Formats: sequence, C-alpha cells, structure tokens
Amino acid sequence: MFKIGVFAQVSRVSIKTLRHYDEIGLLKPIHVDEESGYRHYALEQLPRLNRILALKDLGFSLEQIGTLLSRDVPPERLRAMLAKKQDELRRQVQDETARLARVEARLTQIEQEGFMSDYDVIVKSVPAQRVASIRETIPNWEQVTPTFNRLFDEVFGYAVQNGAKIAGPALDLWHDDPEMRPQDMNVEACVPIQEPIQASDRVQVYELPGVAAAACTVHHGTFDTISNAHQAVIRWVEASGCRIAGPGREVYLQYERDGDPADYVTEIQYPVEKV
Repeated sequence: MFKIGVFAQVSRVSIKTLRHYDEIGLLKPIHVDEESGYRHYALEQLPRLNRILALKDLGFSLEQIGTLLSRDVPPERLRAMLAKKQDELRRQVQDETARLARVEARLTQIEQEGFMSDYDVIVKSVPAQRVASIRETIPNWEQVTPTFNRLFDEVFGYAVQNGAKIAGPALDLWHDDPEMRPQDMNVEACVPIQEPIQASDRVQVYELPGVAAAACTVHHGTFDTISNAHQAVIRWVEASGCRIAGPGREVYLQYERDGDPADYVTEIQYPVEKV
C-alpha cells in the first residue's frame, strides 16, 4: 500500500489528478487514514488507472470514462460509444487536414506574390435561392458592363411587373471556365425572388442550387479591377488541392448604377471540391 505521493510517482500522474479522480468516483483509494486524511493506493489499482489514462488519450471525457468502466454497461453500448468517438476523431482529422491545406495555400500565395494578398479567401456554404434570370453570350470584354446593365434592367423589370418581391442582392453566373475566356462569354444575370412567378421566353424562373463548399472573397471598389479577386480565388483553389466545381458567381452586396464605384462591394464565389 502506498501513500498518494508515492503512487503518483509510480503511475506518473499528479497528486492533484488522483485527488480529482477520487472526488468524482473514478479511482477511489483503497484506504483513507481517519486521523490524517492521507489517501493510500495499491499497485493492483494501476491497471484501472492505466485504462482511465488510455481512454482519456482517446478523447473521452471523464464522465464518459466512468460509463465505459462500469461493469453494468452492455458490450453493445461500449461499441457504440467507441464507434461514435471514432467518427468524431475522423471528422477532426478531416477538419485539421483542410486547415493545413489552407495554411499551405496562404504560404504559397505569399511566396508567389512576395506579399500578403488583399484578398482573404474563405470556404463557406451558400444556400439555394429562387431566382429570375436571363442567360446570354457576351461577345467581348468591352460589352461586359453594357450587357449586364441591359440584362439586369430587363430581369428586374420583368420580376417587378409580375409582382415578385426581391429577396436579396443581384448576382451573376459565369458559366465558362474559371479563366473567363476573352470572347463569347456565357453569363447569367440573376435576381433572387421570394415567390415563384411565371417564366417567359426570355426569363427563367428556377431554384439556383446551393453550394456545399464555395471559395469566397470580397472585392471592394470598381469592377475594373475585379479580375484580381477572381484570380486570387483561383490561385487559392489550385494551391489548396481543390478544383472548381461549378460556375463562378459575383454577388453585388453593395451597388448603385450611378453611385461611386469606390463604394461597390462584390463577393466572388466559386464552388469547389477536393481533387
């Protein structure tokens, strides 16, 4: 029989920890001196203590460990608890692996550009939304702004005339490759609406699918430099070991046709998936 200090040295567990295990009933001393209050332990208790430490190392809470050590717990429940912990640990590994990839992508970006980019890329989910939209081909870059102005005027006008309530900021989709080809660009101007309305020969009405994982960044200012934001996201995706899995989106969070371009706020979104 050993005093708590000696048992702590033998087991390589602190006296404070042993006292705590005693208080919560996880590992009781075999004897407590009535006069001094000293706790005494036996070497036969080491296997139980080692099991406690092993289960703690697996990530179980002390409360869960108490349940796992109970003789009344059926094997089915023990297996279920271990399987649940296995799933939790796998998710943690996946999350940390993804975080490591993001750190490596940021390092690659700094090494390539020589400075910290103005664009911070995050991954988030994008919910599905009902939209009224017009899809068209833009012949060249000079026609991008006038074409989008015309398309948004048309789709907004159609939605309002048909009694639709606008449900969020307008957005566009670029259906071509991420590099955005310099001519014959397949684009779509979308206006989120609350309730469905009748479609027409020109205007589609449908639910734009949600995106489970989208690489996103925010561009402040004129559209003349918005390609820098697109390129920042594309480089980040490539460095992260992902690939683009759908049309890129521009969401016009803050925009007025005749406003100051310096005040524009646009979010760039690219659906992504692991390679």
